[in-house]
Amino acid sequence: MPRTTPIRSRPAAACVAVVVLALTACTSGGDPEPTVTPSADKSGPPAPDEVPAWPLTGVPSDDVAQRPALAVKVENAPEARPQTGLEAADIVWEEVVEGGITRFVAVYHSTIPDTVEPVRSVRPMDPAIVAPLDGILAYSGAQPPFIEAVEKSGTQSVIMDRGDAGFSRDPERSAPHNVIGDMHAFLDQADDERTAPPPAQFAYADEAGEGTAATDGKKAGTFDVELSPAQRSVWDWSGKQDAWLRSDGSTEAVSTSGDRLAAANVLALSADVVDTRYKDPSGAPVPETKLVGSGKGVLASGGKVVAVEWSKKDVASPVELTRGGEPVELDPGSTWVELVPKKSGSWTTR
Repeated sequence: MPRTTPIRSRPAAACVAVVVLALTACTSGGDPEPTVTPSADKSGPPAPDEVPAWPLTGVPSDDVAQRPALAVKVENAPEARPQTGLEAADIVWEEVVEGGITRFVAVYHSTIPDTVEPVRSVRPMDPAIVAPLDGILAYSGAQPPFIEAVEKSGTQSVIMDRGDAGFSRDPERSAPHNVIGDMHAFLDQADDERTAPPPAQFAYADEAGEGTAATDGKKAGTFDVELSPAQRSVWDWSGKQDAWLRSDGSTEAVSTSGDRLAAANVLALSADVVDTRYKDPSGAPVPETKLVGSGKGVLASGGKVVAVEWSKKDVASPVELTRGGEPVELDPGSTWVELVPKKSGSWTTR
């Protein structure tokens, strides 16, 4: 009997031939097998990836830092000027407090200066400003209900009066206008829930000059915001610097570094301001700007201004801007938000 070679030792080509012959034998004389043609992909090309950007400025970046937003309460009484570090903030909110003077909530993420000065106490409207950031708020102290409101909002507090690290006194200034905040010490205290960048607070155009005001607004050289008899915040457009330059009344606003305070966008929001039942040490009622709600505003970008509508559905939600029902986009860059009392404040452009 002739020896049979096991199939496993046959050359691969022989195996293929056997398979082909077997298939031919099975199908010979019958109808040919139908040819299957892959269906065309009708979904179109994939959508382009979004360009990564700093969430609080809209400025493109391939290296967005994985750190939380850090907000600091900063004083703006005449005795507090010039301040340190405001020129580095991504977003600055200006609010009216007791006596008609103003304070800032300066928010940092893309740039972290070494220090900010002078740091002051928190106020009732601050939780609605900082809660959407899900970050840290550093301040000197406050009445217990105000601190409780900040922490209830989901924001981490870093407080001087509680003994938290990062606070010192400037010997060149008088108290209480002399509290220095060490920004890196503040960030070092971030808890386990503060490990990611903040969500965007506004919508931004892809490039400068493409925002809603810059494309659809009216030209303006000056944006004059009267917050109270004690505070006028005046913004003059500089085409050379491509920014709005700030003055407190007729006095140019500068940092201790000598830099003029400036912004790519200035947003004025008309909102109700009410007196709370709380008093400051002088006995004056502590006011609160009501940010949960809606109202009118104006956006200044690129040397132009446009009327907008704003709304905020709850403390944890960011402010939404629309124009005729359509979303509003800011130019990429820093933004200052002026919280203008509806009954007593005003703004003009020229």
